[in-house]
Amino acid sequence: MTDQEEIARQTLQKYWGYGAFRPLQWEAIQEVLERRDSLVVLPTGGGKSLCYQVPATMREGMMVVVSPLIALMKDQVDALRENGIAAAAINSSLNAEEKREITSQIRNGELKLLYVAPEKLCTSGMISFLQQVKVSAFAIDEAHCISTWGHQFRPEYRLLGSLREHFPEADLHAYTATATEQVRNDICEQLKLREPRVLVGNFDRPNLVYRIRQRENLDRQLSEFLDQQSGNAGIIYCITRRKVDELTERLRDNGYSVTAYHAGLDHETRVRAQDDFLSERTEIVVATIAFGMGIDKSNVRFVVHTGASKSVENYQQEAGRAGRDGLPADCVMFYSGQDFMTWRRMMSDLTGESAEIAERQLERMSKFCSSLQCRHRTLVEHFGQEYEAESCGACDVCLGEMELMPDSLIVAQKILSCVVRVEQKFGADYVAQVLTGSRDQRILSNGHEELSTYGLLKAYRKSAVRGWIEQLLDQQFLMRRGDHQTLAVTDAGRAVFHREAEPQLTRVTQKKTRPDRAERGSGQLEESARELFEALRTLRRQLAEEQQIPSFIVFGDVSLIDMANKKPTTSAEFLQIHGVGQKKAEQYGEAFLAEIQKFTASEADEVSASIPTE
Repeated sequence: MTDQEEIARQTLQKYWGYGAFRPLQWEAIQEVLERRDSLVVLPTGGGKSLCYQVPATMREGMMVVVSPLIALMKDQVDALRENGIAAAAINSSLNAEEKREITSQIRNGELKLLYVAPEKLCTSGMISFLQQVKVSAFAIDEAHCISTWGHQFRPEYRLLGSLREHFPEADLHAYTATATEQVRNDICEQLKLREPRVLVGNFDRPNLVYRIRQRENLDRQLSEFLDQQSGNAGIIYCITRRKVDELTERLRDNGYSVTAYHAGLDHETRVRAQDDFLSERTEIVVATIAFGMGIDKSNVRFVVHTGASKSVENYQQEAGRAGRDGLPADCVMFYSGQDFMTWRRMMSDLTGESAEIAERQLERMSKFCSSLQCRHRTLVEHFGQEYEAESCGACDVCLGEMELMPDSLIVAQKILSCVVRVEQKFGADYVAQVLTGSRDQRILSNGHEELSTYGLLKAYRKSAVRGWIEQLLDQQFLMRRGDHQTLAVTDAGRAVFHREAEPQLTRVTQKKTRPDRAERGSGQLEESARELFEALRTLRRQLAEEQQIPSFIVFGDVSLIDMANKKPTTSAEFLQIHGVGQKKAEQYGEAFLAEIQKFTASEADEVSASIPTE
């Protein structure tokens, strides 16, 4: 270990309470310390923020961090200040006095990190002001937003290309959790990075368990899942605002601790919903994808999608908001082929290359949903990496919850035949109704109850048949045509009639499995420590409310688990707990040690009382 690396490690221990770097963190930090441009791609939970925060405390001057959301800036700044690091953010939420104070801190060289939105940073006034002070470097967070190939393109990020011109001596560093090779190249080009070192971490998140299910009865499916998650924090994503509102009301009526979040709500309501979730006053947020990028909450134990995401990149980032602390977390998607139609309608205003990109992303997502390949492998390979393990042991496919239909060929022939019988003039939902023997008025009006294919698959749920139609589309035995997306049989589909091609259709088994949690993440809570862990959670929430900061900023779950398992009794022992730095030990050590002492004393009294006397 070099002297520079040892100093960086000591800095990490002093301020953040971590004894070692995660994969690629030191390499990324080294690039900043040596003033070389870089692009760092680390999956959510990989610790990319530390890649610029650690060297910012070690370099002279102030690092400017570009961040897209006020909420994200606030959480980052609050966490840095809690760790004893001088940081601030300039955004529209500040009043005049707060702006004057931060301006003074910048001029006096008191800040190590300044967070600012791209559109604010690139104004002539801000650029002129920063040119007069000592800026050590620029860190561009959520850098995928600069690329039109990315899943969350934001035009204001394109303004950042001018930083090189205005600050020719400063080094630039881009950070993102989600970027294919094409997006990575675009980021480097748009930011005009100079011979950057590109560091790409392992995209696999082994602590996440992925499951994908056909949406049948969403309320029932959700209830079954949520009842297994009692007391855990989670996010439920819906495609539209209307579905968010409807589902929130139903869940609340059924007794779940839930709040809604989407762009159609007023600012005050959105802020309150987010604060309630971060402060553990609410367990579950039901939201559109407008919620999430600015959420740094480490202990989200589950993410549920009530519909398909619009791209694999979106799914990887949305699901990745679970288990940021490295502990086990569940990611479940309930989808229908109708979801892709909804996305197409919502993106109907796209044209040219943007429309082509969006369509390809939807097609890849559809294949991901219906595939029988390991979910972890599919995600890793999508981002251009190899997945070496034969089985992840943490997805529905590898856990044996999905299987190949033994009569796939016959089922496929029945579906394709029905498409032909309805003269290739109807969509997937209608064909599924015919095959399952629906008495819908539209079918009766068309006389399709007289078809030879009517009711051929009545032994199956309509949702299952609908899913097989999507699988036939993914495998290109069927295609969609025209504005109404009617089904048509392809040349490959006609070969199925002659047994010259054989589709592979999957279904969910009745097998109920649980992955080996002991191998799915670090920091496992010992059963004997569970009561103390809950007491420490309560204390954490109280301390956070007093300071009006999110609970996870006080301590993450991994730290509380370490405390509950080890039961430190002295300040020195408390400093050895994961995530306890010097500032937090000084600020919170007395309160947490007292809570632990109270618990151990009570435990000792119980043991003493159980010993028989003569």
